Amino acid sequence: MKILVTTGMPGSGKEEFLRCCVTRGAHVVRMGDKVREKAEEFGLNLSDMSVGNLADEERKRYGMDIWAKRTIPFVGGDLVVIDGTRGPEEIRAFKNAFGEALKVVAIHASPGARFERLKSRARPDSPSNFSEFDLRDKRELEWGLGNAIALADCMVVNEGALDELKLQVDRLLDGLLGKR
Repeated sequence: MKILVTTGMPGSGKEEFLRCCVTRGAHVVRMGDKVREKAEEFGLNLSDMSVGNLADEERKRYGMDIWAKRTIPFVGGDLVVIDGTRGPEEIRAFKNAFGEALKVVAIHASPGARFERLKSRARPDSPSNFSEFDLRDKRELEWGLGNAIALADCMVVNEGALDELKLQVDRLLDGLLGKR
């Protein structure tokens, strides 16, 4: 079993990274889905503010690694990608669960590129202006996202065309999976 954990600021390209991994046979587990499922359980709307507040409250109540712990039971298969770790405590929880099989991959893109990508998604949690985008970034950084990015084993810079990202991801996966 090989487990990749993605980290990166919102809009950096984690979803595109996941798509590339799926074409290589990966099973994807999204931490954000666990948060949204819990929000629905509580009858909350799925706006960024509502879901973000729930994620924050649960971290304060149960520990910064609560979403990792709630995700671990859903991990299984030869190649698994866990999307969306937000801090070093989550990385530690995954490393404790999976040991050497785990690699952390950070996806990076500039704030301008990320803002445009998030706006174009038109999801309930998409920012409608740069002020909302900035607030979201600040909240995620307060959870330790910058530290998680700094702890990554690998970095993918996603500033170019989608084809460039796909080539980078293929090279990275070949190296991680021993197919060079």
